[in-house]
Amino acid sequence: MKTDYQSIGVKLDGQVATITINHPKRAGGHMHWDLGAVFSDLRGEDSIRVIVLTGEKPDIFSVGPTTQEYDDNVPDLTTGAKTPMNDPHRNWRTFTGLVRCHESMAAIEKPIIAKINGENIAFGSSIMFSSDLIYARDDARIGDNHLGMGEMEPYGPRWGMVPGDGGAAMAPLYFSPAIAKEYLMLGRTFTGKQLAEMHVINAAVPADQLDALVDDVVERLLRRPAYALAWTKRVVNRGMVDQMNRSLDAGVGYEMTTFLQIERAGWKENFDL
Repeated sequence: MKTDYQSIGVKLDGQVATITINHPKRAGGHMHWDLGAVFSDLRGEDSIRVIVLTGEKPDIFSVGPTTQEYDDNVPDLTTGAKTPMNDPHRNWRTFTGLVRCHESMAAIEKPIIAKINGENIAFGSSIMFSSDLIYARDDARIGDNHLGMGEMEPYGPRWGMVPGDGGAAMAPLYFSPAIAKEYLMLGRTFTGKQLAEMHVINAAVPADQLDALVDDVVERLLRRPAYALAWTKRVVNRGMVDQMNRSLDAGVGYEMTTFLQIERAGWKENFDL
C-alpha cells in the first residue's frame, strides 16, 4: 500500500500499522486528506490487524496552526487578498478529507489505538474521539480550540468558529451534555489524567510508561481471534456511525459558513446577532 503521504508517516510491522502525525509547515489541509486516505487504504490490507495513531514529536500528538498563523491569515478587507481560509481547493481537501477520515475510522474493522503522546489541540482531539481505544500521557493537554478565542495559545485563532472538524459530532458521545458544551463552547481543556479519571479515555500514565502500555494493549488485541474482533468493532460502532450521519456534515457546513462570515466582514464584526 502507499506509505508516502505528505503530512503523516506510516510504518508497517507485522500485523500492526503505526501512523505518525508529523505536521509539515503549513500543511494546507493535507493532514485531513492524508488521514482520510490512509484509513481507507488500510481497510483493504488484511495483513494489518491493529492500528496505532500517534504524534511524531515526543511532546505533541496533534496541534493546529499557531495563533500567530491565524492572525496572519485573517483576510485583508481593504485589498481583498485571498487567504487559506477562503481558498476553494484548500477547503475541499480539508473538509472532504476530515469527513472521509472520521467515516473511515468508524468503518474500518481494525481497532485503532490513539496514543496521545503530548499536546492534542483542535482536529487531533476530534480524531482521538474517533479512535477505539485511547491512552494518553497524564500531563497531555487536550482540547478543542474552535471557540477558544486565543485562550489556548500558542494554538488556535483569537476568533471563534463552529467545531466542525468532528468535535461537535464526537465530543457528545464521550461527555455529559453540560461538559460537552463547556468543552466546545468555552474551549475547556483537560489533561490526560483528568480524562482518565472521568472515564472518558482508557488510561493515562507518565510519559515514560506510555509506549509499554500501548505495546501491551496491541499484543492483547492480537491474541483475540481476528474475525470476532473485527465484527465486534463493527457492531459497537453502529451508534458512532449514526452520530456521524446526523451531525458531521452539519458541523462542516456551519464551520465553512463561519469562514465565509470572516471573509466577508472580519472576525471582530461577528460577535452580535
